Amino acid sequence: MTLPLKHSYAPMEAMPATELPSGPEWQYEPKWDGFRCLAFRDGKRVDLMSKSQKPLTRYFPELVAALAALKADRFVLDGEIVIPSDGGLSFDNLLQRIHPSASRVEKLSKLTPCIFIVFDLLVDDKGKSFVDLPLKERRQRLENFTRKYLKSNRIRLSPVTEHFAQARKWFRMGTALDGVMAKRHDLPYQSGQRTGMQKIKRQRTADCVVGGFRYLEKKPVVGSLLLGLYNDEGMLDHVGFSSSIRAEDRATLTKKLKPLIKPPGFTGKAPGGLSRWSTKRSTVWEPLEPKLVAEVQFDHFTGGRFRHGTKLLRWCPEKSPKDCTMRQVQRENCSALDLL
Repeated sequence: MTLPLKHSYAPMEAMPATELPSGPEWQYEPKWDGFRCLAFRDGKRVDLMSKSQKPLTRYFPELVAALAALKADRFVLDGEIVIPSDGGLSFDNLLQRIHPSASRVEKLSKLTPCIFIVFDLLVDDKGKSFVDLPLKERRQRLENFTRKYLKSNRIRLSPVTEHFAQARKWFRMGTALDGVMAKRHDLPYQSGQRTGMQKIKRQRTADCVVGGFRYLEKKPVVGSLLLGLYNDEGMLDHVGFSSSIRAEDRATLTKKLKPLIKPPGFTGKAPGGLSRWSTKRSTVWEPLEPKLVAEVQFDHFTGGRFRHGTKLLRWCPEKSPKDCTMRQVQRENCSALDLL
């Protein structure tokens, strides 16, 4: 018997939103900071597929082994691959798994093992597709499947609530959560669509020292600001960048920055060198005296840096650069992993 869904089956996607929707048709789940994954089990074969239908199987051998050990011979689960670290989740450890060396992946699977947090059942142990059922019914079947088969700590069931107040508590939780997912429980599985599911991510702000800047690729005006925060040793670490500068402001801002050009710019961690995405020109940066402070908006801070580019909100002339410390980006001590 073969599975009714192909490996190219597109997972349900989410529409970004700024506020939690409310109403009797919604249910809420934590938004985990990991790799979205559809897990296919067909007899002895296990395949892990990413949101973009790319194979993840070779990168997570410990998860493949855990799924292969389940007594159910066939199923398709929708979930998130995460790696716990220091009470939270490490996205950097996940990225390290995408490595061409099988021996390196095997070593990391033992040093930093993953867990799979499941939140939907698309095909059951009898090979029956549930994608046409409303989410409320799929969730009931998932909970039954979990009680019957999921005995491994490597595979966990994501919590769910229909209470708006509980969802707001999750949204304010500390480490491990990436926000909250709101799903219409009266709809079937929305393969490849953004209808029926919303993601509400917690946007945070920080006051950062502008420790340098880069020019635009083809113009002698500022292209991005290089941001810094002071570490516990009082050294200014480079933590990310912001390129959200209005085109009409770039020339004026360049004139403002040029008189402040002075090495070293960053006294701790400095901007990196060439990468496969950069050009020789894009790695050149001008160091600045640590005098300017900017408030920026960000979503993730992991591994000592902002994961994505930040949004420039305003300049803060009233703020002392020395007050721009790493404490601003530390998450609360409450770990969402306690929910599992």
